[in-house]
Amino acid sequence: MPPPRALENIRVVDFSWVRAGPWATRWLGALGAEIIKIEWPETERGRLPSSTTPQHLEVNLNTSGNFNDTNVNKKSLSLNVRSPKGLEIVRRLIAISDIVIENFSSRVLRNWGLGFEELCKIKPDIVYVSMSGYGHTGRNHHYTTFGPVAQSVSGLTYLSGLPDKPPAGWGWSYMDDTGGMYGAMCALTGLYHRNKTGRGQHIDQSQMVSSIPLNGPALLDITVNGRGSRRSGFPPGNRAHWPGTPLVNNYRGPTVAPHNAYRTDPGGYNDWCVIVCHTDEEWQHLVQVMGAPPWAGSAKFATIAGRLEHQEELDQHIETWSTTLGKYELTEKCQAAGVRALPVQSAEDRVEHDPQLRDRQMYLPMDHPALGRHKVQNAPFKMSRTPAANHLPSPMIGQHTQEIVEGLLGFSHEELRAGFDDGTFWPTQRARFPYMDDTLGNEILR
Repeated sequence: MPPPRALENIRVVDFSWVRAGPWATRWLGALGAEIIKIEWPETERGRLPSSTTPQHLEVNLNTSGNFNDTNVNKKSLSLNVRSPKGLEIVRRLIAISDIVIENFSSRVLRNWGLGFEELCKIKPDIVYVSMSGYGHTGRNHHYTTFGPVAQSVSGLTYLSGLPDKPPAGWGWSYMDDTGGMYGAMCALTGLYHRNKTGRGQHIDQSQMVSSIPLNGPALLDITVNGRGSRRSGFPPGNRAHWPGTPLVNNYRGPTVAPHNAYRTDPGGYNDWCVIVCHTDEEWQHLVQVMGAPPWAGSAKFATIAGRLEHQEELDQHIETWSTTLGKYELTEKCQAAGVRALPVQSAEDRVEHDPQLRDRQMYLPMDHPALGRHKVQNAPFKMSRTPAANHLPSPMIGQHTQEIVEGLLGFSHEELRAGFDDGTFWPTQRARFPYMDDTLGNEILR
């Protein structure tokens, strides 16, 4: 018999969509909670056709690779909560659940008649986690956001980009994933409080405000030193110091050299390895790994100050050596000598070639009814008593409607069929998927 999961017998009503909210519930599901995703085909943006659909598959609501990664460990209830009948069904579901999570703007659930006060009437000890962009209080609480927009106003975009170039942002919508982890933490905290006191609460998380702490020492620089950060040499990126800029301490601590990404053999687009030496002793270890070349014995490279002053020349010498080795071989040699070095890895590298991630079972295959068998990222931590792991592939839209409506809520099969006929469980004008018709033809076994 498999060991129990930490959140076994905890039920979450998940109104979230796109990335931040679904990322929170993804991990609650990995911890064992039953996640019931409330969605509607006309509005679920995360399911819309995207470039992540495998090329050999038909593009539809069930074939988005991005949605599949974001929504493992969940069940799907297709439900029109804007209808009186759909709203009554979701109220009955909330009455037997523990947590409600959503990441709409502050007005949406309240407009549906599902604000926190109303939720407490349905379930007095409910834990309600709202994950709106600007929160539910404050002058601008009604503002709508998206991950990159929240990054911009938080200050992260200002600090990102090359020196003397426009702010570049963070590429991937980092705040969606970080906001999702905050959301899971909020839900767990609220659940712990409820279990101790018997009282639920509204946890009002702002995605924008959640990104503020990620600015780190940049906040101290302005509040303590009165010194605003500038991207002229800050943040340093791969290099600890940009030529021609002051040698100031930055968020990495004291400036160090070498501190860069160096090209490796065979010199392709992704053939790089990052090498960092924090001390003169570590530098001497690297010198030995490189075979103690004559140039490395020069007095100008003996100290951190000298290596910073001559960083351009230093990097050229190191790269002459690094291009003779593959990035994984270089990593092994450096790590064996106590030098901090790791390869620059692409998605393919991480999924297929990284031995540590393989040993940690970070990417394990799952079978999906529409996408087939493919690898999905697993929980990034290990729990010795209550395993955290993927156990359900992402749901096809409405896949569990019958299971939830008939099996969990106790509606009759005739009521389920009537709900499909009147547009409660699926838009009447939209073609149904074959598995939906299959459920309508087969009454659930009780």
